[in-house]
Amino acid sequence: MNKPLRRIAIFCGLLVLALLVRDNWLQYVKADELRTDTDNRRVAIERYASPRGDIIVDGKAITGHSETSGDFKYKRTYKDGPMWAPVTGFVSQAYGANQLEYLEDGILTGNDDRLFFRNTLDMITGKAKEGGNVVTTLNGAAQKAAYDGLKERGKGAVVALEPATGKILALASYPSYDPGKIAGGGESDEKTWKSLDKKNNPDDPMLNRALREVYPPGSTFKVLTAAAALENGLYDSADEKTKSPLPWTLPGTRTELKNEGTIPCENATLRVALQYSCNTVFGKVGYDLGNEKMLDEAKKFGFTEEQFTPVRSSASVFSDDMEDSQVALSSIGQFNTAATPLQMAMVASAVANNGTLMKPYMVDELQASNVDVIEKTDPETYSEPLSAKNAQILQSMMETVVKDGTGKAAQIDNVTVGGKTGTAQHGENNSKNPYAWFISYAKLSDGSSPVAVAVVVEDEDAVRENISGGGLAAPIAKSVMEAVINSKK
Repeated sequence: MNKPLRRIAIFCGLLVLALLVRDNWLQYVKADELRTDTDNRRVAIERYASPRGDIIVDGKAITGHSETSGDFKYKRTYKDGPMWAPVTGFVSQAYGANQLEYLEDGILTGNDDRLFFRNTLDMITGKAKEGGNVVTTLNGAAQKAAYDGLKERGKGAVVALEPATGKILALASYPSYDPGKIAGGGESDEKTWKSLDKKNNPDDPMLNRALREVYPPGSTFKVLTAAAALENGLYDSADEKTKSPLPWTLPGTRTELKNEGTIPCENATLRVALQYSCNTVFGKVGYDLGNEKMLDEAKKFGFTEEQFTPVRSSASVFSDDMEDSQVALSSIGQFNTAATPLQMAMVASAVANNGTLMKPYMVDELQASNVDVIEKTDPETYSEPLSAKNAQILQSMMETVVKDGTGKAAQIDNVTVGGKTGTAQHGENNSKNPYAWFISYAKLSDGSSPVAVAVVVEDEDAVRENISGGGLAAPIAKSVMEAVINSKK
């Protein structure tokens, strides 16, 4: 063979080798990635070729499916979609998925590896492929009470927890949206999708205010500050007089810290200070403890860390390296302090559970299509922010708030309720209507606590002077607690 032909043969051989390498690379190394690529239309067609499994509340499905025309045979439907959207999220032929619909997609579509044996049996028997179910911890009556209560007020969020386990019983956010109206890929879905975008809708209905919005917690944070005072030995009981002069000037400034009205805050006990919500007492407590101890206690309750329920919740904020005056303001829920409603429900839950904070979760179990349990969630301790003794002291203080203080609107017949109101500043120089807060728990005659609740209300239309945690948020918390209690009868 002459030299030119040999070169051509070698070149052609290299081309064939390159093709073989490329072919094997695509078939074996990249096969799974290409098979699951979202830009591969076959993936989407296969995804919607069979009915999706359901999300379950109280043993009943709050989701469903309907047949459509075109390449995609099925699309998702929702029962009471706006009420449940903060729990389910959405799954859309055009816009993907989020929250439980996204996180548990493998179970719901039937593609999870844990369903391999079930799918194999179905294939042998000729049964059509079906998705599995996600069984939640939610309480339908509590969710409805939370959503209806918020709907009357305009904006806000509610989270209810079972203190002994961390189960999420209610997770409501308002305004909300109907995920069923964006489940398809048609023109109406596109129009709805655009209308929900924050750029086109300042109410931002797709924002999960219960998990993703951080608010100044106002005076509800004083529960945590009281816990820090007890845990660090600054005060040993609810009825010991504090060293709290009146007036009290913020350290390093000439600014007096004001209380709301003429209330008995001078050297008040922790019980009286919580009952009347004395800024001077709890600001002084935070200053006396210092930034490090206050931050340490806040972290024990979950501040500064994202929570995964499994849906992600934003991290609540308590700063470090603050000046003394800033520590004092932060200790009454102002300055940089900010919390999600989930976080403040965790605070109330830990107090109600005698100082033990359980990790919050909303998925009880995952099921195959034949309802065989694939995975079960076991309650898990998150932290111990309070000793049992100090938790019970704090319970007695919060119960005084509801019995004789600012939380009377949360009283329930034949049930012991502990709570704390809050009115948090909003806007530059407090120019906008403040947020109304209420955190609480209910305790039954046997000493058990079935529910702890956090409510925040953004009522932009209310008369400013009428905005208070006791007036706007406490009645919602009461209805949620009653719903949980009645569901256990």
